[in-house]
Amino acid sequence: MATILKLDGLCKAFGAVTVADALSYEVRQGEALGVIGPNGAGKTSMFNLITGTMPANSGTVMFEDKDVTRWSAARRSHAGIARSFQVPQPFVGMTVFENAMIAATQSAGLHGAEAEAYCLQVLHQTELLLKANVLTGSLTLLERKRLELTRALCAKPKLLLLDEIAGGLTEGECRSLVQTIKDIHYSGVTIIWIEHVVHALLAVVDRLIVIDFGKKIAEGEPNAIMDSAEVKEIYLGIEADA
Repeated sequence: MATILKLDGLCKAFGAVTVADALSYEVRQGEALGVIGPNGAGKTSMFNLITGTMPANSGTVMFEDKDVTRWSAARRSHAGIARSFQVPQPFVGMTVFENAMIAATQSAGLHGAEAEAYCLQVLHQTELLLKANVLTGSLTLLERKRLELTRALCAKPKLLLLDEIAGGLTEGECRSLVQTIKDIHYSGVTIIWIEHVVHALLAVVDRLIVIDFGKKIAEGEPNAIMDSAEVKEIYLGIEADA
């Protein structure tokens, strides 16, 4: 499969604090890549570098064989990179449908009946169609997570970045959301998913990378990565010789 995203030697530091340390990896089109690491490892900062909301100090971001390192966040969004946020950030004075429409018109460039039809299609996919006319301030946590997913999908992404979207959910809610994400992946959307709920991640992703202090320390088949002594020590706090 073709490479859709390539990070090459990506570096970012704030004084003595390094959030990306020569970060390099590729994502194939149609793949679901999982990202794990301890709190403060630089995972969300990596998403900020990919989406362009934070500039890199050095290194390159390649998207569909184009160097987008100096592109604005808006230009990257229009090119097909969309994300969800760890803390849902809907427009609370608007309905679910209106939130979806903003993404469809501003990011995907759709208008009128075409935008409306596409938003309804996505709302059906994310199981929010019955909530289309509900104000977002009254949504449950699971529904707000689904709305984050909806808004990202309404941007018509080629690459979907999910930032701890399963966090805070009950086991049943998590299973429900995982099935929705599986369906999105099976439809052909390329996904990079940061998550602390590891069992949710492992149910979807094809490959896993581990980040610590902004550096990639492991990459490979998900179960093999989770079984490695180095990952258990750094991510799970279990000493390698325990």
